[in-house]
Amino acid sequence: MTATSAPAVSVRPAPPGPSPARLTGVELRKLADTRAGRWLLATIGLVAAAIVTVQLFVLDDDAQTFTGFFTPSLLPIGLLLPVLGILSITTEWSQRTALTTFALVPRRERVVVAKLAALVLAALASVVVSLAVATVGMLVAQVTGGADSWRFDWILLPHAAVLQVANVLMGAAFGLLLLNTPLAIVSYLLLPTVWTILATMVTALRGPARWLDTSATMEPLFGSEVTAGQWGHLAVSLLVWVAVPLAAGLVRTLRREVA
Repeated sequence: MTATSAPAVSVRPAPPGPSPARLTGVELRKLADTRAGRWLLATIGLVAAAIVTVQLFVLDDDAQTFTGFFTPSLLPIGLLLPVLGILSITTEWSQRTALTTFALVPRRERVVVAKLAALVLAALASVVVSLAVATVGMLVAQVTGGADSWRFDWILLPHAAVLQVANVLMGAAFGLLLLNTPLAIVSYLLLPTVWTILATMVTALRGPARWLDTSATMEPLFGSEVTAGQWGHLAVSLLVWVAVPLAAGLVRTLRREVA
């Protein structure tokens, strides 16, 4: 008998997936693809402009400084950015685009990392928006004779970046963990608020609140001086409210069946 050898079969390597930069760019476009996303981005800009406009009418001349216009816009923008983070995650499931997204990029963790990177860039862009509206506010104040000083403590800039990035990632963490838009938004708004109220009412919780209440641990970021202890309190609160939900949400996203 003569043995015949089977013909060699050439196996082509799988084509490489999209680069992290391209995935991040796609996720940035997705932030404005939906009507809710577009309105939310527009609202962030309008709120920042509205606050500066109100300040032009109500602030005394000596309070119309660049820092005085910049800092107050951080809080309302920081309240809206987490909603953007939630929508970025949960609309994949509510709009059923996860079927396409995870078919094109089967490694779901790459998609999640790209979404988080896009949200970080959006948060940093919001700081630029705050700088822009503060600049416009100062120019208008100069025209009306009310501007006092362009002096700006530049340490506020990294503080603002940390604040807004933390806010948007907290929203993304709730979105990843719950994968449901209404539930994630309500939970994000309700749970930290309930914790703050309980810490105010219950004496025994005031100690832990200094480490876990994000409204307290993020407050020093609005100023120019943050002590080492305050950075430690902030790190612990972000570990609880951002890192843990992100890790649990990533595991859930990787295991959830796309239907």
